[in-house]
Amino acid sequence: MQMYSESDVDTSCLADRQITILGYGSQGRAHALNLKDSGFNVVVGLRRNGASWDKATADGLTVKEPNDAVKGAAIVMFLTPDMVQKSLYQSVVDDIDDGATLLFAHGFAVHYKQVEPRSDLNVALIAPKGPGGLVRRQYEEGHGVPCLVAIHQDATGDALKIALAYAAGIGGARAGVIETTFAEETETDLFGEQAVLCGGATELIVAGFETLVEAGYQPEVAYYEVMHELKLIVDLLHEGGLKKMHKFISDTAAWGDMVSGPRVVDEASRAAMKEVLNDIQDGTFARNWIAENENGMPEFKRLMQADLDHPIEKVGSDLRGRMDWLQD
Repeated sequence: MQMYSESDVDTSCLADRQITILGYGSQGRAHALNLKDSGFNVVVGLRRNGASWDKATADGLTVKEPNDAVKGAAIVMFLTPDMVQKSLYQSVVDDIDDGATLLFAHGFAVHYKQVEPRSDLNVALIAPKGPGGLVRRQYEEGHGVPCLVAIHQDATGDALKIALAYAAGIGGARAGVIETTFAEETETDLFGEQAVLCGGATELIVAGFETLVEAGYQPEVAYYEVMHELKLIVDLLHEGGLKKMHKFISDTAAWGDMVSGPRVVDEASRAAMKEVLNDIQDGTFARNWIAENENGMPEFKRLMQADLDHPIEKVGSDLRGRMDWLQD
C-alpha cells in the first residue's frame, strides 16, 4: 500500500493556476470551498439557469457557464452525477487546454468508457471516502477525510503530483491519500454500495422489520430494534472497528452476534455477494444502469417508490418526528 501525507505533497505546482469544478452538489461545494480556503484559484462551472448558480455565487465563488469555466483551467474536476459526465465532457472538451488534468471523484465514467479523454490530457482520480458535508466540516475543523488517488492517463508526466496537490487542497492529505487504480476504486465502491452499505444494509433492515411484524410484534418496537439502534452500532464500528463494538455492547449481544450472525449472512449470502461483484467486474451492472438511464429510468422510479411506500417508512417518519434532536 502506498499512502501519501501532507509532507509528501508539493502544492506549488498549482500556484496561480485555475482549478475548475463542474457541479455544485454535496461534493462540488465542499471541494470548491476547501480549495478556495486553501488559497487556490477556483472557478465553478454551472448552467446559469440552474439552482446552484445563485448558491455558489452567494458562497463567494467565481461562477461561469461550463464551456467558459474550463477555458484556461489547469485542472477540470467532474463532480456531476455519473450518468451526466459523458455528455458534459463531450460539450466542454474542445474548450479544455492541451495538457490540462481531468479529475474525477469516482471512476465509473472512465472505467466503463463513457468518457474517453483526449490523449494530451492527464486523467486522474481523487475520491474522498466520505460525503461532501463531511469533507467540508472536517476541513473547517482542521482535519481531513482520507482520499484515494489513481492515474488513468499521465500525458504530462506529473499527473500524480498534480492530483496529490488537489487532494491536499481539499484536506485529504491531512488524513492520508492511498494510491489505487480506476478499476479498483470503481469496482470496490460499487460493491460496497450494493452488497453492504446501501443494498445489503437496507434489505437486512427491512427483512428484520418484516420478520418481527409478521410475528406479531408492534411495528414501532420493531422499527426501534432494527432501524433506530443501527446507528449506535455503526458509530461504534466506525470509531473503533469490531473491537470497540464488542467492548460497548452487552455479552448477551456479543454472543448473539457471533452465533447468529453467520446464520443470516451464510454461504448463500456470500455466493450472492460474489455474483454482485462479478456483475460489476464484467460490466453487466454498468450496462444495465446506463440502459436504464437512456430509457428514462422507469424501473428505477418503480423500485424507489416501492421503497418509499414500505410500512417501515411510515412508522419511521412518525417516530422520527418525535425525536426533536434529529431536526438539529
